[in-house]
Amino acid sequence: MAVSWVLCNLSVGLPQRKHSTNILVTMALKIIDHGTPEYYQMVKMRDEILRKPLGLGFTSEELDSEKENMLIAAFEDERMLGCCMLVEEQPGTVRLRQMAVLNDLQGKGIGRALMNFAENIARDRGYKIVRMHARAHAVGFYEKVGYKVKGDQFVEVTIPHVVMEKQL
Repeated sequence: MAVSWVLCNLSVGLPQRKHSTNILVTMALKIIDHGTPEYYQMVKMRDEILRKPLGLGFTSEELDSEKENMLIAAFEDERMLGCCMLVEEQPGTVRLRQMAVLNDLQGKGIGRALMNFAENIARDRGYKIVRMHARAHAVGFYEKVGYKVKGDQFVEVTIPHVVMEKQL
């Protein structure tokens, strides 16, 4: 049976308080459909976190090309906390793209939960390798969840990246 959603609990510190207080957050990890309100929430998050800081945006062609992608998001109630997508590169290999977590929640376990969920989806669909173009500043996070750098650094969307991959 394929995984389509899962609930998990995280202890999250609230950054807006003077003395951080940990609370328990129930987070739903879900596969979402292209063109739905959840998808447009995902596009907005990716734009705010990944594109606007670089002075970039999405074209309608880019968004149309995502119709066949596996779109994944983490929610607390209706609020999207993070997202990513999987794109088949070739039989047996899938590429992780557009990984984003709300800035004030980074380092709280949401990215790790998204990665685990994405890897389980890839494994369930028969993929053996997850590959990505990781931003250089995020390499440490991906190494902690088992990814290895493959090759030299290169520039993509105006910033340094490296290819990383993990055998499932």
